[in-house]
Amino acid sequence: MLNNIGLPGLLLIAVVVLVLFGRGKISSLMGEVGKGITAFKKGVDDGKAELEDSMAEARDVTPESEKDKA
Repeated sequence: MLNNIGLPGLLLIAVVVLVLFGRGKISSLMGEVGKGITAFKKGVDDGKAELEDSMAEARDVTPESEKDKA
């Protein structure tokens, strides 16, 4: 159903949304969306770093007593 919207349909939807909500409301909403995307990307990067750290710790199988001696 949504496969045949096309450019004119998208422009019409954009105009209707702009008329209903106004420029200020849409601007603040897009700012919040941007903050959410940034927070999501930061969370993904933090998750990757944590996963890589846990994988590195899992590979290090040297007993603790031998680490202290070295």
